Amino acid sequence: MEHDPCDVVVVGNGIIGLSIAFELSQRENGPRVSVIGPPAREGAASVAAGAMLNAFGEATVSTLAHPATTAKFAITRAALDAWPAWLGKLCDAARQTRRPRSLREGTFIILGATAGDETIRNFHAIRSALAAYEEPFEEISPEEIEGISPEANARPVRALHIPREGAIDAREVLALLEKALAANGVRLVPSTVEQLITADGQVQGVRLADGEAMPAHTVVVAAGSLAQRFIEQLPRGLIPPMLHGTGLAVQTQRTHLPGFSHVVRTPNHAGACGIHLVPLANEGHEYIGATNNLSFLPPVGPGVGVSSNLLRNACEQLDQRLAYSRIHRWLVGRRPVTLDGLPLMGRVAACAGLVFASGTYRDGLHSSPVIAQHIADVVLDSAVTHPHFDHFAPERPPIETTTMAGAIENFVAYERDSAIQVGIHLPYCVDPEVLTQHQRQTAKSLYDRLGEPVALLPEVLNALNNATAGGLDLLIPYFRSARERYGTAKPALGTRRY
Repeated sequence: MEHDPCDVVVVGNGIIGLSIAFELSQRENGPRVSVIGPPAREGAASVAAGAMLNAFGEATVSTLAHPATTAKFAITRAALDAWPAWLGKLCDAARQTRRPRSLREGTFIILGATAGDETIRNFHAIRSALAAYEEPFEEISPEEIEGISPEANARPVRALHIPREGAIDAREVLALLEKALAANGVRLVPSTVEQLITADGQVQGVRLADGEAMPAHTVVVAAGSLAQRFIEQLPRGLIPPMLHGTGLAVQTQRTHLPGFSHVVRTPNHAGACGIHLVPLANEGHEYIGATNNLSFLPPVGPGVGVSSNLLRNACEQLDQRLAYSRIHRWLVGRRPVTLDGLPLMGRVAACAGLVFASGTYRDGLHSSPVIAQHIADVVLDSAVTHPHFDHFAPERPPIETTTMAGAIENFVAYERDSAIQVGIHLPYCVDPEVLTQHQRQTAKSLYDRLGEPVALLPEVLNALNNATAGGLDLLIPYFRSARERYGTAKPALGTRRY
């Protein structure tokens, strides 16, 4: 049995998929669009997101160190400018007169006294980026932040206020998008896609979990970390593999007011989101996040250790009174993280009509207005409005943003910061260099097992180190095929040849 054909099938009903469908439906003489995804969105990053509208707040020491990461930052900056008009378009289409109640402007970045070296460098990177791009900000005394009440030994020593950044409730945006799509005649299909249907190098549609086919001229894969399912259906080595970045957050309700009125967060640390708290629309409700643990196979869920560490750090570094808050619900999602940590955006030349829009890591919701515009332009063969996406063509070898030596040292810094986050305390008689040498040797051993001189992100190396299965079995054949495919060809912009 087949569904009625449509022009465009969007695989995935998270923020990215719905936003692309909405943008397509807004275009003059737009195509017939169907979006496929399970209503519960179990494990989707969108449902669990803190939805911080942070571009500069996400900056790290590596953000402006390479053309590809600089291009990604340019996209997040464009999204920061795009959100007000984007919300206006959504509200108009949904016939909703008021803006989402959860939209909050203003972000405070704090640097705690217990921060590790990498976190400190990332704080300076945020400040440098703000100054370089002339983004309004102010360095303030941490005591000026309403609600801040950390433990004495974890008090913030520096703080920045970024007035144009902030947050919005992801659940509210999803609901608004669904209303706008219904008003625009976009069909939402409550199912999952198991397989791409292709013939003669051309996508023909998709096959659903119940075996039914849905014909389409164009298929947009916006399935988050589950995009790996479709990468595996293409020739090996064509597209970098997708990993699962498990993020845990918790919604709480205060018993000890007043709490926070704006987003408060630390810089990113050890390849993960910084500790952050987002006040929600309901009085006294707050979002506390978030963890980030990469894995090669879809995880069952977060561990007890990372869960307790998240709550402990929030109490210690932000507000001790959070210990009295009541847990409203736990939120778990899987961030889509490519092997090089950079997105897959655009057409797949080897399969006409196939478009990827995934691999956004932590920036998917924030960047969704700009991604939607770009992918709609790609689907409709319109003029490219954001050339920064040229770096992220899906067909590419992994983009290496540092050297092998740099990758090993990044892993050492990652492990050191991670140890600090979980509360390691060495006796004065133990030389920290002992741990550093151990971490450096761990990274070298991983590369020996992998057998490929490719600079990997520290969190990917950590995933390899912790993998009980799947990691090396996936990467070794992938690298062999990618080397054969791209080794003698001109490398993609910002990459180097094997």
